Amino acid sequence: MAGLELIFSTVCNATFCATIDDNPLHDVKPVRHQLENFVNGKHLRIGTINYYPESWAERTENGTYIGRGAAFDLVHILQKKFNFTYEVVVPERNMLYSDDRPLESLIGLLASNRIDMAAAFIPIMKNSDQFVTFSTIIDESNWMMMLRRPKESAAGSGLLAPFDENVWLLTLAAVMIYGPCLTLLTKLRSKLMPEEEDYIRLSPSFWFVYGSFIKQGTSLSPSANTTRVLFATWWLFIILLSAFYTANLTAFLTLSKFTLDIETVQDLYKKNYRWVAPEGGAVENAVKNPDEVINFLLKTVTTGRGRFLSVRDTSSFLTYVSEGAVLVQPSVTLQYLMYNDYLQKTRMGVPEAERCTYVVAPGVFMTKRRAFAYQHKSKLKSLFNPVIKSVIHSGILSHLSMRNLPDTKICPLDLQSKDRQLSNTDLLMTYYIMMTGLAAALAVFLAEISLKRYIHPKSDVIHPRFRRKRPNKIEPAIFDDNRPPPYESLFGKTKGQSKKKFINGREYWVIKKENGETRLIPVRSPSALLYR
Repeated sequence: MAGLELIFSTVCNATFCATIDDNPLHDVKPVRHQLENFVNGKHLRIGTINYYPESWAERTENGTYIGRGAAFDLVHILQKKFNFTYEVVVPERNMLYSDDRPLESLIGLLASNRIDMAAAFIPIMKNSDQFVTFSTIIDESNWMMMLRRPKESAAGSGLLAPFDENVWLLTLAAVMIYGPCLTLLTKLRSKLMPEEEDYIRLSPSFWFVYGSFIKQGTSLSPSANTTRVLFATWWLFIILLSAFYTANLTAFLTLSKFTLDIETVQDLYKKNYRWVAPEGGAVENAVKNPDEVINFLLKTVTTGRGRFLSVRDTSSFLTYVSEGAVLVQPSVTLQYLMYNDYLQKTRMGVPEAERCTYVVAPGVFMTKRRAFAYQHKSKLKSLFNPVIKSVIHSGILSHLSMRNLPDTKICPLDLQSKDRQLSNTDLLMTYYIMMTGLAAALAVFLAEISLKRYIHPKSDVIHPRFRRKRPNKIEPAIFDDNRPPPYESLFGKTKGQSKKKFINGREYWVIKKENGETRLIPVRSPSALLYR
């Protein structure tokens, strides 16, 4: 506290006090001194709500409240400068706005003149200045969405992750269509040029396309140039597709960025997610206000997907987030929620990999400026605003709001784990393929049994469609004796003029023909047949 007091006094003496004493407009000094005399020694009623970490109230043993947070750090600066006392007033319900029971909300107490000012970072909503007047802008806050950290990225996992859904659909269409196209084109070629090879039937075409897709060979050996070009085209398509798939799969398993299913407020509206926010807060006011941009979320409130809850402690929202709901709160509030939850899990001995249970979506839900609030035509505004502006320009207030947070980002979207190990979710598609293949093989097996035993069983009575035509005459069997001729017939009349000789380790017959030509014939009979 001594350090804070030193900072407060430094800010006051170096900025605000110099601003008042050195003001060239001398006619303003009497008015300002009158305002200082007006508040000097006065007892103010200051209202606040529990909006941790900017403002909250602690109840003492005697029933009074003590204000805490960055908002009351600023009140202490004002108190030190203008010498006033104050008491903290907390509304019956922890709400900023309330249409049905306004006196139970903070703005309702201020509008009914039951408190002198509201010390909280109050969002400046559209049409809210008709009830109260606001101070100098303290900050501009982003409302974010916090949800339970999913086990896998929204981009998918496993074998299907490298390609988009449209790519897989087009690839499946190519596998199904290219086989019939191959049959159709080869059949057209065979009709135009019947002297060349016959066309490829539909079944071999399908098996060729499927076998090439899974990097298998084929028994087809086309000789026509048209068919060869068709085969090469499909192989080239498979090579490129496999190269892109392998590269993307490697990058996905090692360098992929973790993404969420909900990243923007439009995703929250389109997808079937429940969401919660504080009752009577800025979110409820913005959703129910037709002039606000996020008014389209009112449909989710009427259907029950969106709810506004009245809670005193913001940590109570974590129960709803654990059950799958999305929490909408200011960014600093969500950081403190995650940090306190992380510390609690650390004290309980939870493993490091399981401490970051929640994650904040990168998209901004809404952005609002925040300030203190006064009664209409209050003299405190013109007196306090210069001091508030000086503190804001010094950067102290933003430091006080974040002083209990670490410098590193708390539970970021991408945890950047160094040991990326494959899990069952990554290999889930391989299990599906194996089970689908076994089921398909079993279905084909049962179909074959049913076809052969029940639909077309073997019997003496054969359907005319499947009856073979018997020939009228029995033709005698023709025997084709392709045995090699006797070994001695290779020599002819030169058998006596030949002799054996070893040449390079092999035995040859050296034969002299009638014309004087000498030939070498291997002694081995199979090789000798080549020289017949």
